[in-house]
Amino acid sequence: MTAPTKDRPPVLLAVAHGTRSAAGQAQIRDLVDRIACRRPDLDVRLAYVDVQQPRVGEAIQGLRAVVVPLLLSAGYHVRVDIAEAVAANDAVATAPLGPDPLLVRSLERGIAGSSADAVVLAAAGSSDPAWRADIAGVAARLGAHVAYASGAELRVADVVAGLREQGARRVAVAAYLLAEGLFYRSLHRAGADLVTPPLCADPAVEDLVLRRYEDVCGKQLARR
Repeated sequence: MTAPTKDRPPVLLAVAHGTRSAAGQAQIRDLVDRIACRRPDLDVRLAYVDVQQPRVGEAIQGLRAVVVPLLLSAGYHVRVDIAEAVAANDAVATAPLGPDPLLVRSLERGIAGSSADAVVLAAAGSSDPAWRADIAGVAARLGAHVAYASGAELRVADVVAGLREQGARRVAVAAYLLAEGLFYRSLHRAGADLVTPPLCADPAVEDLVLRRYEDVCGKQLARR
């Protein structure tokens, strides 16, 4: 497919992290396919910052594109990998998908009816201060305890066990993960009574991706 001309909409280049999980790979492709079906007028493509190909720096070459990070916080991949690719090309990047109230509502729907008296927000884990601030903000809006699926502190299983010791009878894990993979699978071994589905299963995430794209396109038109 040829690159769009100046009078056509820019390419929507969705950029995911990448995973070795076949299920996770399929879920991300399905999300992007659903977005493309909803907007047949757009050229919708998929790239990655790690693990899978094509990487964003390769996929973006020669495109007039709006990059939508399929990432849940403004961490290293957004600030460095995607930012460098965008700066070297005729492109612009949107904010990542998270944090956003839509994602909080999705998690709330996931735990609704669970009768949980304690909720753990389980995120991937990072030492990036901006990323951690985003996660803390989401947990506060959800009324949840923060835990991480990787790293040496606040591990999900430990936080769940601590809540049990404090008297929690039913513990729900709100999975702040976009797709299945090593981290998501570990949540089912953490001792909780419920683990919410990966966020990309929620059709509302399609709305969020398109909103990110359209917000940037609208700002570009306003500057003309």
